[in-house]
Amino acid sequence: MNEASREQRINEAFVRVADTLMDSYDVVDLLSSLVTECVDLLDVQAGGLLIDGGDGNLELIASTSEEAEFVEIMQVAAGAGPCVDCFTTGLPISVSDLELSGDRWPEFRRAAADRGFRSVHATPMRLRGRVIGAMNLLSTSVGTLDERDERLAQALADVAILGILQERSQRDPRFVAEQLHLALDSRVMVEQAKGVLAHTQNVSMDEAFNLLRAFARSSTQSLRVVAEGVVDRSISADDVAAPASTRVSGDGVSGP
Repeated sequence: MNEASREQRINEAFVRVADTLMDSYDVVDLLSSLVTECVDLLDVQAGGLLIDGGDGNLELIASTSEEAEFVEIMQVAAGAGPCVDCFTTGLPISVSDLELSGDRWPEFRRAAADRGFRSVHATPMRLRGRVIGAMNLLSTSVGTLDERDERLAQALADVAILGILQERSQRDPRFVAEQLHLALDSRVMVEQAKGVLAHTQNVSMDEAFNLLRAFARSSTQSLRVVAEGVVDRSISADDVAAPASTRVSGDGVSGP
């Protein structure tokens, strides 16, 4: 990728993250967009984001694939891994080759290796000196992010946190904590809706999430509202899976 193309992609990534703050603002959507943009821009294949559940324990809020989700869940269960260390120290954590990391994080290393990941970079999610979570970027090859890419990952993470504040013109860190707590609750509903779509539409969980998010954005509803609708059947799973141009609106007319 040449420098001009890279700069254009970076600019577009920041715009897309900012776009999640428009209209039907949803924290889960925002943080999912953050991880997705980092994976698309940087030399990594997957990512996950863990946030403080309010009691000092990390919980999974977003991931780019089922493989990444499994690795992050195992990290949370073990209470040890790069995101945990990153969250505790407030510093980025990079491991260029997990096979050569000795006895560090055995459960995480096994889970990552089982899913084909060989290196990892963790970026802190900071709010005025307080670390509220960490983002894991996973690669199937050995190596580390260069300094420029590390700064880019941190910048995108910072923009996401600032976005949560700015969306309601709030400056109180307690507001962010409240929003993240609500996001964790939303994620439970989103996971249930993904399961419904995966079963009824015969798609993967990753594809189910993409369908949910696309429907939420095209219908200007929050991801949580759409997920609740799919789970309680007030929103048809077939409608969520249908192309936007063929969906039936509330007045019975087909169209976007």
